[in-house]
Amino acid sequence: MAKDFPSRAENYSQWYNDLVIKADLAENSAVRGCMVIKPYGYAIWERIQAILDKKFKDTGHSNAYFPIFIPKSFFSKEANHVEGFAKECAVVTHYRLKNSPDGKGIVVDEDARLEEELIVRPTSETIIWATYRNWIKSYRDLPILINQWANVVRWEMRTRLFLRTTEFLWQEGHTAHATREEAVQEAETMLNVYADFAENWMAIPVIKGTKSPAERFAGAIETYAIEALMQDGKALQAGTSHFLGQNFAKAFDVKYLNRENQLDYVWATSWGVSTRLMGALIMSHSDDHGLVLPPKLAPIQVAIVPVFKNEEQLAQISATVLPIKNALEARGITVKYDDRDTHKPGWKFSEYEFKGVPVRLTIGPRDIEQGTVEVARRDTLEKEVLQITDIENKIVHLLDHIQKNLYDRALSFRENNTFRVDTWDEFKQVLDDKGGFISAHWDGTAETEEKIKEETKATIRVIPLDNPLEAGKCIYSGKPSDQRVIFARAY
Repeated sequence: MAKDFPSRAENYSQWYNDLVIKADLAENSAVRGCMVIKPYGYAIWERIQAILDKKFKDTGHSNAYFPIFIPKSFFSKEANHVEGFAKECAVVTHYRLKNSPDGKGIVVDEDARLEEELIVRPTSETIIWATYRNWIKSYRDLPILINQWANVVRWEMRTRLFLRTTEFLWQEGHTAHATREEAVQEAETMLNVYADFAENWMAIPVIKGTKSPAERFAGAIETYAIEALMQDGKALQAGTSHFLGQNFAKAFDVKYLNRENQLDYVWATSWGVSTRLMGALIMSHSDDHGLVLPPKLAPIQVAIVPVFKNEEQLAQISATVLPIKNALEARGITVKYDDRDTHKPGWKFSEYEFKGVPVRLTIGPRDIEQGTVEVARRDTLEKEVLQITDIENKIVHLLDHIQKNLYDRALSFRENNTFRVDTWDEFKQVLDDKGGFISAHWDGTAETEEKIKEETKATIRVIPLDNPLEAGKCIYSGKPSDQRVIFARAY
């Protein structure tokens, strides 16, 4: 499967695109800019969904669903929000087709124009806050803690599978609170949920922080984010959580009667992650041999490949392997026993290696005689021969070790590619020669931020939450600065 597969060093972009397609994760669809997520790729997304969904429910949230269509007038109610999304919106203008008068195909029925155009959901704040107006009357109705699993559409000119597509899958949380303090705490709680998931399930170290005003979500008072570093030295925003203040409550007139019997506007948050996490997963861990998956998210954690010449040998191997498979599955490990006779063992080895299966077991007639099994781990490509009697406990510990090794490896990469710079010349040199995260002083102005972006294509990724105060001078303007921020070129 790795034949004609480019290395990361040769062409990182082509390596990524080919990997997504050859590993059967996704492919481009007949609709420009949209993708088909294939079963193996969707199985990974389902793992992500299941884990996050439990985390959301464990923190008191419930799932609901809201319409994909949003009246255009709703977007006019929050000025910053509409400005932020206006250029990305797909618009529905008609509700019916008809046969073409010339008998060649179908055309839009001009008599079926909608009285008000509908926006195909780019995000759901407006439709949800129009709904919350009906749900919220007093403090007894608060807080509302809702999550939605959905698809959204943001019209993109330059797309890349998983990383940036016109339609993508995501979850979006939307909560309503009685006080500012509750809403801020909610936004920070969900940021920590995302960080925990990224680090402990995806094995990706992240930096938690806030966005600069220029990089905030449209309509937010504060945007919190987790940023990860990919193997090509570019940053990827892996999740965001927004404190929306009372902006949407005021736009949609959502008031509640507080405990003092006075009307007040509700405080809001929204937060989300998308199938972009799939791109982060691929680019953080995969190598020139194909996909590498952390065991906690791998659809198949252990693949067992029997080596046999006839049905008799297969039956003998199966009698030994199936109890091992059952024992591992009883411990919550997903196992595939690949006894197909349509493909040779070498082809299967290549397939499971390319698809990033964390552990592969190989067993043949000689192994049965000797009571052994060959164990291959995907993260290091190392192999060892173990006793069959030890295999169950060994595999459990090995999967844990692989998970930790992938995180440690990614963390080491980030640490080795994070640079402190103090001058503009040094900033440009590091950015062009090394990439990675750059910790540098910024004077806090939008003008300087925009100039840096124009000249280098680097943006402020986050202002770290654990940022110590440090007197210095802005790398670009030379003006005083009291803290460093993280710059990078990004996806």
